[in-house]
Amino acid sequence: MELPWFLIAGGLAAVAVLARWAYQSWAHNRLLASLPIRIHVNGIRGKSTVARILAGMLREAGLVTVGKSTGTFAAVIDPEGEDVPIVRRGPPTILEQIEVAGEWITPDVDAWVVECMALKPAYQRISEERIVQSTIGVLTNVREDHQDVMGETLPEIARSLLSTCPTDGLLITSEQNPEITQIMRDVAGDMGTELLVVDPDWVTDEDIARFEYIAFKENVAIGLAVAEKLGIDRDTAMTGMVKAPPDPGVLRLQHMEIGSKKVTWANLFAVNDRESMIAVMPKLEPWVTDDTTTVGILNNRSDRERRATQFADIAVRDLLFDRLVTFGAYEARVTDRLIQNGYPREQIINLGEDRNPSVDEIIARMIHDQPTGHVMVVGFVNIHTHQAELMLEYFEGAGVH
Repeated sequence: MELPWFLIAGGLAAVAVLARWAYQSWAHNRLLASLPIRIHVNGIRGKSTVARILAGMLREAGLVTVGKSTGTFAAVIDPEGEDVPIVRRGPPTILEQIEVAGEWITPDVDAWVVECMALKPAYQRISEERIVQSTIGVLTNVREDHQDVMGETLPEIARSLLSTCPTDGLLITSEQNPEITQIMRDVAGDMGTELLVVDPDWVTDEDIARFEYIAFKENVAIGLAVAEKLGIDRDTAMTGMVKAPPDPGVLRLQHMEIGSKKVTWANLFAVNDRESMIAVMPKLEPWVTDDTTTVGILNNRSDRERRATQFADIAVRDLLFDRLVTFGAYEARVTDRLIQNGYPREQIINLGEDRNPSVDEIIARMIHDQPTGHVMVVGFVNIHTHQAELMLEYFEGAGVH
């Protein structure tokens, strides 16, 4: 009995799809086999910066290097160190990594540095085992974030991130928590991989002072460790890392005058875990004097309710701000939580969705109304809300120097 035509057509289509997938897989694996250095960068904080400084270091060492960053915006970092934005035609998927490899990895490329773009552990594992197949894995650190997909506790989050641990390779981390590094050691051992825990004290204050943005010793130490393993001398490594164009989301202090006030603006909107926020605050202290009012902005997204509550606790228990401003969602809930934690109501300024203020009102309440001649404004918790975007646009044209 002859099969109906539509079954034959469907079978042929399925065979064609499988054949195409098999060819693409073969071609991708052939590309990887031509690359002696493949670095997969994962972690909660610092992935984009580490991917960029590693690519810069390898370029400075004379290696033709392609980087891929998915930080503030997705971009390929070409062999000249220039950002080439990635134009997406739909939601981001890990298949983007394959497309980048196919377009950019040519026979003359020596190294590929890839920032992990997956959150779910299963997708992270596919990214490593099927797409990157790293010779060197980087796990910057383990922090409480993305608990909805990675797990509630730090050990659970660590095991999720270790989905990108290479097989029979090298894993480098700047994480210092002994409980977490032991988990890394166990997982790496099972994978036949060496674990190297780097010491931030490898990096001097003079090293950090060379960067035009506020750099972290933990990230630079990872770069130095990779350099040592690849036989790149320290001077070359540091020069390459310093020259690497930073991610737009790195911490830069902006100093300006607004009316009669001197203003220091620290955009930390991308910092959304307790440990990272506590770590970055001391870097702001040199600009705080007796004539400074410190203003912290709790920038809360409507789809991050849990984080809003967490930071209402962190802002009072772990941080010291003279004023706290609410942007975005959950203003009443966050305000109540701040007061429950002992923060004075008169020092809370509500400028989020409940009020929907103009940019002029935001600047007046946050800056002009403060009692001192210098105001330091620090934004954190989340990146995108309408109020934050208004303020960022204003500061961009406010005579930054």
